[in-house]
Amino acid sequence: MPFQNPSYPLGELLTMVADGKVQLPDFQRPWKWDDERIRSLLATVTMDYPLGVMMTLETGGTGARFKPRPLAGVILEENREPDELLMDGQQRMTSLYQALKSGKPVETMDARKKKLRRWYYINIEAAISPDGDREEAVISVPVDRMVRDDFGRGVALDLSTEEQECSSGYFPLRYVFDIGATQRWMWEYASDDARRERWRAFTETVLVNVAQYQVPMIKLTKTTPKEAVCLVFEKVNTGGVPLNVFELLTATYAGDRVYSRDHDHDFQLVEHWEKTLEELSVHPVFNGSDRSERLASSDFLQAVCLLATHHRKRGSGDPFVAPAASCKRKDILELLLADYLTWAPQVVEALHWTARFLNSQGVFAYRDLPYRTQLVPLAAIRTLLGSETDQPEILDKITRWYWCGVLGEQYSGALESRFPRDLEQVAGWVRGGKEPQSVTSATFRAARLDTLLSRNSAAYKGVYALVLRQGCYDWTHSKDIIDATIFEEQQVDVVRIFPKAWCEKNGIPADRKNSIVNKTPLTSHTARLIGARAPSVYMRALETETGLPGNWLDDAVGTHLIDPADLRAGDFKRFYATRHRELVALIEDAMGRLTIPAEAAPESTSDYQDQGAA
Repeated sequence: MPFQNPSYPLGELLTMVADGKVQLPDFQRPWKWDDERIRSLLATVTMDYPLGVMMTLETGGTGARFKPRPLAGVILEENREPDELLMDGQQRMTSLYQALKSGKPVETMDARKKKLRRWYYINIEAAISPDGDREEAVISVPVDRMVRDDFGRGVALDLSTEEQECSSGYFPLRYVFDIGATQRWMWEYASDDARRERWRAFTETVLVNVAQYQVPMIKLTKTTPKEAVCLVFEKVNTGGVPLNVFELLTATYAGDRVYSRDHDHDFQLVEHWEKTLEELSVHPVFNGSDRSERLASSDFLQAVCLLATHHRKRGSGDPFVAPAASCKRKDILELLLADYLTWAPQVVEALHWTARFLNSQGVFAYRDLPYRTQLVPLAAIRTLLGSETDQPEILDKITRWYWCGVLGEQYSGALESRFPRDLEQVAGWVRGGKEPQSVTSATFRAARLDTLLSRNSAAYKGVYALVLRQGCYDWTHSKDIIDATIFEEQQVDVVRIFPKAWCEKNGIPADRKNSIVNKTPLTSHTARLIGARAPSVYMRALETETGLPGNWLDDAVGTHLIDPADLRAGDFKRFYATRHRELVALIEDAMGRLTIPAEAAPESTSDYQDQGAA
């Protein structure tokens, strides 16, 4: 028989991984799940929800032989031939092994791809609460097990000792398969009747789920032919996509009838969404070069759901504690057609406003949109506040919140908790309440500018947009400030100020050469004139091309926060320091708060994964 369908207890499977009985084929890509996905996976296991089928290949057959290697984090004292190779499920299994079994901090990264080392905990009280959110109950902490605030000067949560873990009520998930450690921890924690009762409930609702968790497998036996192994592996890694929430809601609405004064008809969500996309496609910021660079249907549904739930539960709670609005998967699937038809047209109108707002902030194209996900709360805020958002004082607050989100890099990953909080807290703020958490918690490290190398980063796009927002002229079309029209018609893009070839010839480090500090928005015509020339050479060429006096060109260069004297002198070091300082000031103005100096919080590109240069 070419395959079997066993189920392994999770604890047994992790032991097999630790012992080297289950390894990876060496051609598998490296493990690279981020912290947020790991926390979500751990929450899934503690709730005994399915995490999907994994696939292994039994070794020892003649059909397919692959060089093995242990999963990331597994240290084998000697070369051990595995019994099975993990063909599908590497990210999930490595995450679970490192967090629950390895006894060492997990090597992961944050949403910005900055490298992290993390321990994982679960808050007992939040986990057993009927109203608790299990994903929020699972947290990660730095390697010293202390969560700091106030730029590292204060301690918000101290889990550095077992006594502190117990007193705070955070169970270390690294103990979950270690019976002795769990019992020792329990004796320390359960110090009174109330705590003993909480531990009993925690055991039933969390620990038992993990202990009994079954992982379904497709096990290809050693008799499986090589061509079958290759075909199955290809299908597993590039195959079918599960139904998303939009498709599920489409099925839910199928057959529902819409009644109007003139006629009635079956409602088709797909048809309605395609018309919505067509209407919004007039805005380049919503409409990229292919279908993948468009508004997502899930984003639209989240905005609609935020508004429907907010109005349904309005006034039911403090948005700083528990927002009334919600846009989780279950909320969207419970969205009534009547609610959708009420709010969808208003969200469409809000998205037209959002496109104009983004243009005013220097974001003209989809590829330069820092966070597509931030459109959800932004459109919902506009819908909730209506024309109030056009009042200067209110618009200033919304603008500040927007830039705190972009430059604070707050909108990556799963955001189901942030969206409702932002909707209600920003609305309350503009009406006289306190600053939203997304504003008060936003920080920007000045050293981050040195690590912003490509459009892979929202902050990179944000700095690029800020240069456009503050008003800059092209260096050959210098009659008008670069606006949305010039941006599109003259094909504006990022251009290195000190060209790549010049930097490499003069020994400029790669992170300085590729940093956003050494890039600025210019037309394709100007970029061609710059080419690989030294700045002192291309400045003379630009004068000849434009016929402008040198001081006029210098003025145009200055609108990009560049001292033209540095270009004419070819002084990269002075140029970089000056522009770095100017960009920091621009960022501080946008966020309405000081940045963290580089000497207080140094960073380098080695702190981040997958750094590419644009």
